[in-house]
Amino acid sequence: MVQKAVCVLKGTGEVTGTVHFEQQDEGAPVKLTGEISGLTAGLHGFHVHAFGDNTNGCISAGPHYNPHNKTHGGPTDEVRHVGDLGNVTAGDDGVAKIDIEDKMLSLSGPYSIIGRTMVVSKQKQLGILSFLFRRNIIYPRAHIAAVGRKPCISRRRKKPTLPLM
Repeated sequence: MVQKAVCVLKGTGEVTGTVHFEQQDEGAPVKLTGEISGLTAGLHGFHVHAFGDNTNGCISAGPHYNPHNKTHGGPTDEVRHVGDLGNVTAGDDGVAKIDIEDKMLSLSGPYSIIGRTMVVSKQKQLGILSFLFRRNIIYPRAHIAAVGRKPCISRRRKKPTLPLM
């Protein structure tokens, strides 16, 4: 069964965006599409964090989502946090187009990312920053939002309802 989710980002300043998630079947890759605007030009880290609580920024969102207790890595690495999605690139207009397919994310089952927090960091991932993450040093991040299921329309009631797990 196709699973869909959406994350609406509202960051500090004028950063906003929407990321859509779609997974054809449990175990299939998750397709992420969308757009984030208001960023500085260049690379920005993009990750799923452990908790859906963004009341106190990245502190309450917790670390990268890492249910298998792996080390930090890039999106194509065999060994990585589930939440490590690499970088998104914002153009000179401050817009990053999202078009990612990830084989470790899931929208269902015990390792679902539903209800967790997405973070777009002010700085790129890997290189020197992977060194910082391995030592749990926090660096400034700005733009966060929780991932939620897309509502589906009931044929009887014609108003949005959330699908049951």
